[in-house]
Amino acid sequence: MARDFAGKTVVITGAGGGLGRALALRFAAAGARIVALDRDAAVLQGLTFPEGTAVLRLGCDVTREEDCVHAMAEARRAFGGIDVLINNAGITHRSAFADTRTEVIRRVMEVNYFGALHCTHAALGDLVARRGMVIAISSVAGFAPLVARTGYAASKHALHGFFDSLRSEVEPQGVMVLLVCPSFIRTGIERNALAGDGEPARHAQSIVGARSSPEAMAERIFRAAEAERRLLLPDRVSRLSWWVSRLAPRFYERQMVKKLGRELAGK
Repeated sequence: MARDFAGKTVVITGAGGGLGRALALRFAAAGARIVALDRDAAVLQGLTFPEGTAVLRLGCDVTREEDCVHAMAEARRAFGGIDVLINNAGITHRSAFADTRTEVIRRVMEVNYFGALHCTHAALGDLVARRGMVIAISSVAGFAPLVARTGYAASKHALHGFFDSLRSEVEPQGVMVLLVCPSFIRTGIERNALAGDGEPARHAQSIVGARSSPEAMAERIFRAAEAERRLLLPDRVSRLSWWVSRLAPRFYERQMVKKLGRELAGK
């Protein structure tokens, strides 16, 4: 039986645009109450939801644990508890490790890994009490290497280790954990990628396959959540990468560098 999200409280980080925005709208269409979080509170005011949707918009810098604790407390105060937490906020970089300042990688880890950790820790009591769900937006880089994004891959691998281990603790208590590993989506994360010096990356991004739209990806994630899946490989590139990186890791690396390694020349 599919999980019903009508009347449930869904907290989404990075909800101001891209995939986060699309997820907020998709869960709202299913009748959920939405808590939209974004570092830039102003962009949340532009979100338009279906008539009658209960919405709470909050500024939240996920790298600040106190912001996450406050946001979950506000969600609890407004709606009585949290049923679903979607850890979507993320940033990336495009630069060879040798040309990347360590503070850039630290920043990526703070947002992608510690941001998810902060929010999950603050919401976990509610999720256990309400037999809820955590959805972590990871990447192909969460299970396979990715050239010119060592810090990004490290942050996403960390998410997998954390959430796979957390699942073993909370699934017996009725909490579902879903890891989502897309390849390329048409969102701002790559447009806003950092270069090795911490400034915006100026060289073009290389991709493999076609980019999914945020709306199409949100629909696949929603369906996986309904089905209480544990892992979602939502596109052809992610599924192929999953199997090839396991069955023929050296071949995978060679092909991945061939397709994406040109970014190293852009620095």
